[in-house]
Amino acid sequence: ALHVRYVCQLLREAVKELQKRPIINQVSCSISGQVTVCGDLHGKLDDLLTILYKNGLPSAENPYIFNGDFVDRGKKSLEVLLLLLAMQLVWPNEVYLNRGNHEDLVMNARYGFCKEISKKFKGAHGPRVLSMIEEVYRYLPMASLIEGTAFVVHGGISDNIDLQKLALVDRSKYVSVLRVPMIEDQMEACDLDLASITTEDTTGEAPVGKMAELAEEWKMILDLLWSDPQSSAGCEPNTFRGGGAYFGPDVTKKFLAKHNLRFLIRSHECKTEGYEITHDGMCVTIFSASNYYEEGSNRGAYMKLQGRPLEPHYVQYTAASKNKQMTLRERVGRMELSAINELRCQIQASRTPLLNAFQEADPNGTGNVTVAKWVEVMEKYSELKLPWRVLKDKLVKSDCKTGMVDYNSTFRSDSKTSGQDRGPSLVETLYRHKSSLEAIFRLIDKDNSGSITLDEFKDACGLLERHVHLPPEQIADLAASMDINKDGMIDFNEFLECFRIVESGFNHDESDEEED
Repeated sequence: ALHVRYVCQLLREAVKELQKRPIINQVSCSISGQVTVCGDLHGKLDDLLTILYKNGLPSAENPYIFNGDFVDRGKKSLEVLLLLLAMQLVWPNEVYLNRGNHEDLVMNARYGFCKEISKKFKGAHGPRVLSMIEEVYRYLPMASLIEGTAFVVHGGISDNIDLQKLALVDRSKYVSVLRVPMIEDQMEACDLDLASITTEDTTGEAPVGKMAELAEEWKMILDLLWSDPQSSAGCEPNTFRGGGAYFGPDVTKKFLAKHNLRFLIRSHECKTEGYEITHDGMCVTIFSASNYYEEGSNRGAYMKLQGRPLEPHYVQYTAASKNKQMTLRERVGRMELSAINELRCQIQASRTPLLNAFQEADPNGTGNVTVAKWVEVMEKYSELKLPWRVLKDKLVKSDCKTGMVDYNSTFRSDSKTSGQDRGPSLVETLYRHKSSLEAIFRLIDKDNSGSITLDEFKDACGLLERHVHLPPEQIADLAASMDINKDGMIDFNEFLECFRIVESGFNHDESDEEED
């Protein structure tokens, strides 16, 4: 462990550096063309080291924003905090730290950091180190502003947030955000005494009004560190946390428009995949502590804004585990689940146009559309060129009897769909009967070109006439559904995929019969 003398020296230098900074970090990407935003770390040193290993050390070309909650819960909170402060001292123009709701000794006393310090520093050293850490907390900036692109804050916003007023706040008086600064201290700051509370001062401004302004200021700071987004419009008290607000997409949109920004980036909530996109792509939650609740409970992630203009990219990871090595099937399943959840986040970013199109196709408001219509809408409005018919069973719920798709399930945040929890994985099913299907494919592909033309497909369907009648329009529609990349030809992978879908549906029917 680092000797207490050097710990205190590092903390003193960190306070000096933080005192130079404004309450809102001003982050420029004019040189770097990128910035990396990390969320809660909660004392998980392995996660911080993983980020630095994967993304590189800070530099003029690789700046970082760490968005609060560095400590508590994890066993290496002190090491995480000291490493972040050391990086800021070494790279003062490339490392930005925001305060989180856990950068508060009131929280630390409850969630473990105070106990960690008392174990690592015996006698009088423990309280001394805690006192110096509290001084660091007081001067941590409350947010970061990435020019013309994003507002980065730990909790969120409310309709009470005014960045011009925030810029004038003396953050050092908020030793703990959970406690309203002492009234006596505030009166002293305003040159008031107890007797003047009921009178007006010589300027004619009511002292009570000044106190109200101070209370409003405190509420704004509380909202920044403790708020959470909600799907419904408006802004209301955050009754679950007991502090901060719930803010809706309309509040986010208004805030971003007012300040000419594109994204609100926040942390504060554990997400299964390490990040979540809400409010029609305007609000992003980043959480960087993997295995937060227990081993395998969640992945960590960080967000990279890159390019001109800055566009978001997400990197997910899981810190090294001591558990037994996963089997191939488990690794394939994890990989597929990760890909599906990544896709869900992309779908959420286009939620509004997609939902409008589904509702237009469903004039009776049943909540259901045909598979063909669902695929058509996804192709047209998601802006993602993917084989939606193949992915359907992994993304949405559908009625196996009517074939209708519950389009609202397209926007589920979890991964539970009608086909996800049953049967083998995509990869397993895809290749189980590969050799047999390859033989059939070659029989249909008369010219051995490696692709099936519409004429070859029609000829093959003609062989089935003695068993079932297929009208020409149905044959054309079937061929179009198999032509996943829409190039007018059916290659072997597309052919294989369609048989996987049929087998998946067949397996579902068998399971239903067994249940009946």
